Amino acid sequence: MTGIETIAADVWIAAAVASPLAAACAMLVLRRWAAALGVLGSLVILGAVAGLAHQLLLLGPQQLVVGGWDPPLGIRLRADGPAVGMAGITGLIGLFVGIYATAYLRPLAASPPHGERLFWPLWMFLWAGLNALYLADDLFNLYVTLEVVGLASVGLAALARTAAAVAAALRYLLVSLLGSLAYLMGVALVYAATGTLELRGVAAAPVGYAALALMSAGLLMKTALFPLHGWLPPAHANAPAPVSALLSALVVKASFYVMLRLWFELFAPLIGPATAHLPGVLAAAAILWGSLQALAARRLKQLIAYSTVAQVGYLFLVFPLGLAGGSLRPAWGAVLFFILAHALAKAAVFLAAGNVLKAFGHDRIADLGGAVQQLPVSMFAFAVAGVSLVGLPPSGGFIAKWLLLAAALEAGRWGYAGVLVGGGLLATAYIFRFFSHAFRFVPESVLCCGLPRRMEGCALLLALGSMALGLAADPILALLQIGLPETGAAGAGGAP
Repeated sequence: MTGIETIAADVWIAAAVASPLAAACAMLVLRRWAAALGVLGSLVILGAVAGLAHQLLLLGPQQLVVGGWDPPLGIRLRADGPAVGMAGITGLIGLFVGIYATAYLRPLAASPPHGERLFWPLWMFLWAGLNALYLADDLFNLYVTLEVVGLASVGLAALARTAAAVAAALRYLLVSLLGSLAYLMGVALVYAATGTLELRGVAAAPVGYAALALMSAGLLMKTALFPLHGWLPPAHANAPAPVSALLSALVVKASFYVMLRLWFELFAPLIGPATAHLPGVLAAAAILWGSLQALAARRLKQLIAYSTVAQVGYLFLVFPLGLAGGSLRPAWGAVLFFILAHALAKAAVFLAAGNVLKAFGHDRIADLGGAVQQLPVSMFAFAVAGVSLVGLPPSGGFIAKWLLLAAALEAGRWGYAGVLVGGGLLATAYIFRFFSHAFRFVPESVLCCGLPRRMEGCALLLALGSMALGLAADPILALLQIGLPETGAAGAGGAP
C-alpha cells in the first residue's frame, strides 16, 4: 500500500464523519442558509462515502486511528463492506430527503427557530452519528454514537410540535434512554471481565451471557422488535414526512447494525442454537403482528409505520439462519442487502405519503379517493416501492427476500421460509388495501392543487432506486461482503 493510498483512505473516513458535523455547526450560525448548506453538505458527504467505497474495492478494509493514539487511549475507525454499504445508503437517502425537505418544511419556517431551521442541524448531527456508528470499532464509541443518533432522532420526531408528536417523541426518548442504559451496563461488564472494549473476543461466561442479555435488550428497544415496538408507530406516524423517512429507513437500522456486529463478532462463541432462535421467534411474531396492524390502520402514515414493525422482523431472521447451524456468509449478505432495499423503499413510501398529506390535508385512507388522479407520480412511486416491500421481481426487496429464503431452505428452516412467504402475502394485502381507495374516482372539481415537482420527483427516484438495486445486486453484494467475519456459532438446532 502506498503512502498516497493510505492518506486517501484516512481522508475519506475522516470526511464521512467530520463533514456532517461541520455542516451542522455551520447551520446553527448561518440559519438563513441552512437548507442550501444541507443540500451542499449532502453532496460532500456522499462524495466522501463514494471515495471510501473506491478505496475499499481497491485495498480492502481500511482503518483510521484518530489523532495517532491507538486504542484503548485513542479511537479507531474501521471501514469494511457493511460499514461502507450502510454509509452509502444513508448518503443516498439523505440527499433526496434533504432536497424533498426544502419544499416540504418551508411552511414550518415561519416561526424560527423551529421547523425548517431546526430540521437541518438536527439531521446533520444525526447523519454524523450514523456514519460514526457504522465506522466505530469499539463498544464505548458505539455507545456514544448511539446516544447521538437517539437524541437527534427524538428532536426530529418532535419537530411537528403537535401534542401527538411531542407525546410520541417523549416516549421515544424514554425508550432510547432505557436502551442506552442497558447497553452501557453490558459494556461495563465486558470491560470488567476482559479489560478491553474491542469488538474482537468475548467476555467469559457467565459475565459474557449477562452482557449479551443487557446489550441485546437495549438494542432491541431501539430497533423496535416486537414486543418492544410500542414507541415506533406513533413516533414515525406523527413526525413530518422527511423525518419519518429518516427514522424508518435509517435510524432503526443503526441499532440493528450494532446488534449484528455484536452477535456475529463479539458474542458469537457464546451463542448456541436456542439463543439464536429467540430473535427468530420474535421476528416471526413481528412480521405477523405488524402486518395485521398495518391492515387495520386508518391513516396512511400509520399503515407505513406498522409496516416498518413488520419489516424489522425480517432483519432478525439473520440470527437463526446464520448462527443456529446455518451458513454465516449467505445470511449476513442477505440481511445487509435487505437493509439497503428496505431503506430505499421505505423512504420512498413515506415521502409519497407526505405528498398525499400535503395535497389532501389529511392521510385518512378511507377518504383518499382520487389520489391517483391528483398525484399520479407519487402514487406510481408508492406502487414501485411497494413492489420492493412485497418482494416481487426485479426489485431489491425480491433479491433480499430470495437470499433469505435460500438461506432458510439451505439450513432446513422451513418455518422461517413460511414466515418469509406469508409476510410477503400480508404486505401485498395492506398495500392493495390502500390502493383500493386511492384508485376510487372522484369528480375533477374536488381535486386539490399540485405539489412542487421536487417533492414528487424525490419519492419517485428513491422508489426507482429500490428497483435498480435488484438489477445491480451482484456488485453491491460483493462490496457488502468485504471484511465479513468468518466465524459463527456452532451447533445445529431444530427447525422452529
